[in-house]
Formats: sequence, C-alpha cells, structure tokens
Amino acid sequence: MGMGLELNTMLVTKGREVRKKDNLFQLQKEGYRLYPMNTPIEVRTTKKSHSRGYAMIEKVQWHDDQTIIFYKLISLNKTN
Repeated sequence: MGMGLELNTMLVTKGREVRKKDNLFQLQKEGYRLYPMNTPIEVRTTKKSHSRGYAMIEKVQWHDDQTIIFYKLISLNKTN
C-alpha cells in the first residue's frame, strides 16, 4: 500500500498562515505534501489570486496525514 503524496511548487495559504516571529510563518495543510526547500517559492492566498511575494521554506514536517510548513517571507509584492 502506498502513501499519497502531492508535489507543490507554490505556497497557497488560504489565509491560514500563522506568523511565528518577524517574517517567519507556519502553515498547516491536509495530506502529505512535498515542497522545494531553500529555493524561492511563490506565495498566494488562492491558486488564482495575485502573487503576494516569495518565501523560502525552512522546514517541513509530516504527521498524521498533515504537512506543517515553516517558511520565511523574503519578498512582498505589496502590503495590506
């Protein structure tokens, strides 16, 4: 029996990100997901929304069919 795994090349937050400190955020997603690490990756609120900026993923944790992503926002396209 295999493990379901999704490969992502963009961070889609859906507004669920949690600021941990300064530009460091945590995002929890359902299922097991794989992201490129230590490479700039685009951040969007939804798949079809405009880009909010770029982030570097620093840590990914898999546990109980969930993925927890820790990322640092490295550039912001515009402020709220």
